[in-house]
Amino acid sequence: APCGEITPAAQCGHPTKGSVKLLVNGEVRQEGDLNQLIWNVPDTIAYLSTLFLLEPGDLIFSGTPAGVAAVQQGDVLKGQVVGLPDLMVRIV
Repeated sequence: APCGEITPAAQCGHPTKGSVKLLVNGEVRQEGDLNQLIWNVPDTIAYLSTLFLLEPGDLIFSGTPAGVAAVQQGDVLKGQVVGLPDLMVRIV
């Protein structure tokens, strides 16, 4: 899975609300808010750490907002999560 720049929690904190968005060719395809997560980030980390040894740099993947759809060769995707750098991906 494409991943953006790793941002330490000490730098960005644990936001509990704010925009999560995917744009495809400049048009919003998926949009939601962090407060719509079933489990917030700290609770997710706490729970998973009871099952696995989590180390700095480990990645935890969760679901995405509604609107999942196919992308085509040449599409440009821009992922945005409040407080984090954007992620740009071009489908080749």
